[in-house]
Amino acid sequence: MDAIHLEDLVFYAYHGVHDEEARLGQRFHVDLTCWLDLAEASRTDDYALTVCYADLARAVERVVTTSRVRLIERLAGAIAEAVFTVDARIERLRVRVHKPGAPLPMASGRVSVEIHRDRPRAV
Repeated sequence: MDAIHLEDLVFYAYHGVHDEEARLGQRFHVDLTCWLDLAEASRTDDYALTVCYADLARAVERVVTTSRVRLIERLAGAIAEAVFTVDARIERLRVRVHKPGAPLPMASGRVSVEIHRDRPRAV
């Protein structure tokens, strides 16, 4: 399966368990991979046969900057839900949310959550 990758999208937002995180905010980095069939787009060079990267980025931005969640696990899930609404051709997603300012009990380190989702099937 083919994939479109958006990497290191950076947003300032107010997510977290602690009151200070909600009050002060911090940066969040998002990596997104969308799996879909790009065979016709790669063969024909037709823009209508791919997914608009800007639409994907705007969907991620909307979720990250207009919602407030406690867990980056939930943030990743909300991003996945929003991205599936961008284009019905997207079959599978990988969302990775990095929280560089996560409160850790040491001087350095990184925290991220990664989820994989398949498009929900109609019942």
